[in-house]
Amino acid sequence: MSDCIFCKIIAGEIPSRKIYEDERCYAFHDIDPKAPVHFLVIPKEHITGANRITEENAPLVGHIFAVIAKVAAELGAGDDYRVVTNCGPKAGQTVGHLHFHVLAGRDMTWPPG
Repeated sequence: MSDCIFCKIIAGEIPSRKIYEDERCYAFHDIDPKAPVHFLVIPKEHITGANRITEENAPLVGHIFAVIAKVAAELGAGDDYRVVTNCGPKAGQTVGHLHFHVLAGRDMTWPPG
């Protein structure tokens, strides 16, 4: 998608601090971190949000969660981290491309926001 900031990051048109990349997804540090460890994992396929996950693309989401566990461990988060995805503008989604925030390195309060 030509106007999607995450598609531009994947294409290398916008710089990012890459952590991980494979043929299906891309992980990078958040530019405005909310925790000592804060990174995003995005699919390379343009899916607008969690409300567009289907039976057909669900295996991609499973792969992303495996990548989240691997990268979180590599960054020292161990088994203590939060994974967040917002669905729609009223829920705080500001980029119309499915993405998962991973936060760790501090106590997470509940409820969030």
